[in-house]
Parts: sequence; structure tokens; C-alpha cells
Amino acid sequence: MKRDCEIIIVIVNTGKADKVIKAAKEKGVTGATVILGRGSADNKILQFLGLSETRKEIIFMVVHDSIAKLTLQHLKEKFHFDKPNHGIAFSLKLDHILGLHALYRLESSEQTVNGGINNKMYKAIFTIVDRGKAEAVIDSAKNAGAKGGTIINGRGSGIHEQQTLFSFPIDPEKEIVLVIAETDNTEKIVKSIRENLNIDEPGKGILFVLDVNETCGL
Repeated sequence: MKRDCEIIIVIVNTGKADKVIKAAKEKGVTGATVILGRGSADNKILQFLGLSETRKEIIFMVVHDSIAKLTLQHLKEKFHFDKPNHGIAFSLKLDHILGLHALYRLESSEQTVNGGINNKMYKAIFTIVDRGKAEAVIDSAKNAGAKGGTIINGRGSGIHEQQTLFSFPIDPEKEIVLVIAETDNTEKIVKSIRENLNIDEPGKGILFVLDVNETCGL
């Protein structure tokens, strides 16, 4: 069903997801899904100590577009996303959505929010690769100007994915890398990932890019 909805994605350090969801519900958000991921730090000392990876919680919240900007602004102010290392939040426009009956009862709000929300154009670059390749994706993105990325674990079941263990087929683990990039730099980052990871070859991975609607913390 086609509805005027957006998905808000928030990335914070482990342990903060419940607080973020509670704050979002104050603005009318009806529910959320949380998955674990990890980020990569640029701090040279942390890299030397082997602590450059930070555990992350990634929160997905589908909302009516009438409260999306209001919710982002509220989260930015409450969790100080405008300060370094406090987290990021952004929204993506959804074309179709099914199974979220609570949204059907949500009445449209006329409230508008402009302050603090970044209207600069960004893209969300998603790359799905075999486990162990995520760092190569992030390195390729950074070499092309990206600030970093977030890694999410997953599984694959495509025609090039099947492996066996003691003669039993298994689904190999995948890593999903999310990089938020300025629109002007997106093509360069995509090209770097594509060439270094051989994305065009069968079974090497998948890359797709989505428009980012609103951002804070970038």
C-alpha cells in the first residue's frame, strides 16, 4: 500500500537504543526495530590498541512523514547528535509500506521544524559483501573521501552463495556496510568500492544507493 511514510534510521553506541526509542515515542513514533552493528573509528591511538571498532545499535522507525522532521529534531536536541561521536540520524522516503497498522490511525500533524535539521544533500550507500570484506569496503570508501561507515551482519541465499558443511548446505554470513556520503562525492565513493571489491563480478557483492531525506549528526 502506498502511504506518505519515511523510515528514520538512528545509529548510536550500544546501550542507548531504548532511550532513543522512548524519546521518539514522545513525538508519536509507534514502534522500532533494533539491530546490532559496529562502526570504525579514525582515532590512530584506538587503531594501534586494537580498539578502533565500536559496537553500535541501529534503530529503524517507520513514521508518517508529518512527524519525521519533528522526531529528528527532538532526537538531535535530546542526544546532542550535533556533537562528535554522539550518533547520527537520518530519514529515507518510503514508496510503499505494508503491515504497519498503527500508522493508519496516525493523524497528520501540521507542525513544521526547520532548525537543526541538515538539508544538505546526502546519499545512503549500502554494500552487501561476504563476511570479512566489510573493512575493505570502508577503506575503499574512506580513500574516496567518506568519513566512515557502519557494519551490519546478515546472511545470503543467492545463487552464488551456497556452501556446504559436512555435505549440508548452509547460507554464508554477509556483512552490510552503510556509508552516508555527500551527494557530490557519492559517485567517487561508489566507483572506489566497485573497483576494489570487484562488485561487477558474480557473487562478489551488491551495491545500491538511496536518497537521504533529512539528516542530523553529520
